Amino acid sequence: MQGLHEKAFTQASSEPDEAFWAQQELDSLMDMGARTAITALYRTALPVGGCTLDLMCGAMSHLPEDATFQEFIGLDINKAALKANQALSRAVEQDLNSTPLLPFDEASFDGALLCDGLAYLTKPQQVIEELFRVLRPGAPLIVSFSDRFVPAKAVAIWQALEPEDRVRFTSALMQRAGFTELDTGEVVPPEDLTAWQDTVRAVIGRRPVAG
Repeated sequence: MQGLHEKAFTQASSEPDEAFWAQQELDSLMDMGARTAITALYRTALPVGGCTLDLMCGAMSHLPEDATFQEFIGLDINKAALKANQALSRAVEQDLNSTPLLPFDEASFDGALLCDGLAYLTKPQQVIEELFRVLRPGAPLIVSFSDRFVPAKAVAIWQALEPEDRVRFTSALMQRAGFTELDTGEVVPPEDLTAWQDTVRAVIGRRPVAG
């Protein structure tokens, strides 16, 4: 992160995050096609049956309908969104911009998700490092996002970057935290589907297995 402007992670709105997000609609910014693409990604890349963390989960986790977990924990700043998310077996309310440390033991999750949330983190490196800490060796972190975001709360650097550079930025954060086997990709909407306008981009990395 060397060379970044000192205000790279500032937000346009100074309203406290908790109050701001409490006023927002619970519906995802992603359109139906993008949500379907995220679900397809999870079907192929997310291990099931164990313990999974959905960070900044919102009201929807976009899981495949047949996916089952020992425990599926969601963390978000918005209490109403957590209550509305029916996929969760446990909900944790936390403002990651004021408290980036995660309240979980080291190596306690078999997978982690961060969908459409990275744009709003003012301390993204610390949060990604925390995700690395709480994942078990070999477990994946799946970071995904579309081109849409809330301008009032997306940090300055996210808004300044082109979509392809957001993928590079995300990859750099994950590599610096220690993630390996990074895989990037995107799904572009077909031209004949008017209900799908959002390109979906993703970066997947794994906590390496020791030895």
